[in-house]
Amino acid sequence: MTKDEIARIEKFLRKTLQSPTISVRVRPRKTDSAEVYVGEEFIGVVYEDDEDDDKSFNFQMAILAEDIAG
Repeated sequence: MTKDEIARIEKFLRKTLQSPTISVRVRPRKTDSAEVYVGEEFIGVVYEDDEDDDKSFNFQMAILAEDIAG
């Protein structure tokens, strides 16, 4: 993922999720993905998918049972 793509994904996520504190950061030693944070809390990973000449990006977020426990 290029720095330009990361910046555009960050802008898209901030607008779509209505959260100006979202940041998308380069992953160490990885070029096909970036980390997503809200403030300083890691929330997921965006992966690049460029198979079949159709480039897209997939956001993956795990939600642990302990995170949603009352």
